[in-house]
Amino acid sequence: QVQLVESGGGLVQAGGSLRLSCAASGRAFSSYAMGWFRQAPGKEREFVAAISRSASMTYYADSVKGRFTISRDNAKNTGYLQMNSLKPEDTAVYYCAAASLPKNSIVVVTQGYDYWGQGTQVTVSS
Repeated sequence: QVQLVESGGGLVQAGGSLRLSCAASGRAFSSYAMGWFRQAPGKEREFVAAISRSASMTYYADSVKGRFTISRDNAKNTGYLQMNSLKPEDTAVYYCAAASLPKNSIVVVTQGYDYWGQGTQVTVSS
């Protein structure tokens, strides 16, 4: 089992940047693929980005491709989401999640993840 805690959210102007962190505790973080999702008010939770256990594979939603970068540091048991060129439509609660998968696999649907953090609010003003 693994526990996840997100941090780094906040209020930023359009065009700005934020870096979200996801600190993991419990079972070895390297045992899990990781993903980031977001949920805006009145909308369903949507996929943002995913990374495999060894960081050999990454995948992004079209809406963030070229602006966001997912990464991880297994030695620090931490995952990251670097968000650049932020837009008002990026405003949401951002969640990190962990999935028990084979080494070079990722998953892009919420049902594929076993553990979730509590979320961190990102607000982008226009």
